[in-house]
Amino acid sequence: MPIEILMPALSPTMEEGTLAKWLVKEGDTVNSGDIMAEIETDKATMEFEAVDEGVVGKILIAEGTDGVKVNTPIAVLLEDGESADDIGKASSSTPKEEPKAAPEDAKQDAPVEKSSPAAPARADGDRVFASPLARRIAADKGIDLADVKGSGPKGRIVKADVEGATAAPKKADTAAPAASSAAPAGAAMAAGPTTDQVRKMYEGREYEEQPLDGMRKTIAARLTEAKQSVPHFYLRRDIQLDALLKFRSTLNKTLEPRGIKLSVNDFIIKACALALQQVPDANAVWAGDRTLSLKPSDVAVAVAIEGGLFTPVLKDAEMKSLSALSTEMKDLAARSRDRKLAPHEYMGGSFAISNLGMFGIDNFDAIINPPHAAILAVGAGAKKPVVGEDGELKVATVMSTTLSVDHRVIDGALGANLLNAIKDNLENPMGMLA
Repeated sequence: MPIEILMPALSPTMEEGTLAKWLVKEGDTVNSGDIMAEIETDKATMEFEAVDEGVVGKILIAEGTDGVKVNTPIAVLLEDGESADDIGKASSSTPKEEPKAAPEDAKQDAPVEKSSPAAPARADGDRVFASPLARRIAADKGIDLADVKGSGPKGRIVKADVEGATAAPKKADTAAPAASSAAPAGAAMAAGPTTDQVRKMYEGREYEEQPLDGMRKTIAARLTEAKQSVPHFYLRRDIQLDALLKFRSTLNKTLEPRGIKLSVNDFIIKACALALQQVPDANAVWAGDRTLSLKPSDVAVAVAIEGGLFTPVLKDAEMKSLSALSTEMKDLAARSRDRKLAPHEYMGGSFAISNLGMFGIDNFDAIINPPHAAILAVGAGAKKPVVGEDGELKVATVMSTTLSVDHRVIDGALGANLLNAIKDNLENPMGMLA
């Protein structure tokens, strides 16, 4: 029978995507590994490739179509001896081939395959791999491939494995499908008035509707959920930057021949990474019914892009030099703006930084990005009068910071210790090189 190709889940959180571009057309022959299309997720445009070989019999979803749900059939692949007339014979009992992510996203392949309900799975959660002929024979005989042991390469099920097998009695389905209880990606947005209600409020007024793209829907849903479910509290400190600015100027002169220029944000990243090592109990995330304490300092940094933002993660930031952090951050920021980050580059971390100082914002409160336990909001450095240790009034460059904290993970005193460590690191920048 023809094989339905399904809309793949290219990241663990993806629920729908846009079929941006087809790279094949009906009648084309594809082999395993051939890139078939480009798909735009909520965060990036990614390629996917064919799993098996065959001929593209029919394209079901036109390129440019958005809001395509994961596991929706998007094309039909014909095998040897099949024609377009066989397409109508495909049924839900036919195992469906799911495209896999392109090689550059290989680190995400395993969780994507495991999360897909369309792919047959064994009891231990591994996906079943079988030849197209074995799948067709199994479907005709009513055999569940999850019950068949494969004798082919890497356990792949082949023709001989299913020819002598018999169908097992069907078991009663006692568990409700996970998908039926899952809330849609935009469910959190339903708390306010509906679209029609808002339209009625503005009858007679000139306006233009702007539909939400995948990224904006995800931001709206996740941050609404975060603000409603995470018990935030806020800690504030002013940090004097004069010593850091002087030290940065000196370092940049020595790094100039290498084409490296350190920013204040590079020092903030390093200060936060070291602070998470100095206050290790704060280097943790919320995991539903427990917390996970992390050993490395994996620091996420918010990057504004057109229509939304990314939070790429600098892993093992405490181990890296300022120049290495600066180079890596510039690369991640550039690829964020081009929406070219792979999911493993913007997922994870235990702590985040959101810096709006470059936009002239004095101070603000940031929303925690779950499962992180804290996020540091950084304002602009400005000349302000301060009282020195000797009691004399002087002028200093002062930066306002606010630490938003998840009270389920970090209590007040622990959060204060973390913010104090960040402040000490920034006000004594030479110590960060030790």
